[in-house]
Amino acid sequence: MEIAATSTEYVRVTARSRAAGSVITVAAPPKLAILPASRTGNPEVDDWVTGEWSGTWARLLIGPGGTVTLDPGQYVIWLSWAAGTEAPVYRTSGTITVY
Repeated sequence: MEIAATSTEYVRVTARSRAAGSVITVAAPPKLAILPASRTGNPEVDDWVTGEWSGTWARLLIGPGGTVTLDPGQYVIWLSWAAGTEAPVYRTSGTITVY
């Protein structure tokens, strides 16, 4: 994904929870961390921000006036959500390039 630093739009990540092969609706909102691509390791507690569900997408409004404003550079997206007693953490494929 490529976006201008002055653009405000949703970043969407496809996420599906399944139980016994059936897709289930997760009640807890997703948590997303958008970190510089050069950073190593998992997100820290303060890196996570709350997104929202839109169908099977976890989404977060980024840009001026959004939840997160990004400077020009390359970023990776991490996704987590509460699923019963589990809290899976995923680094998504691809990057966001902000110009």
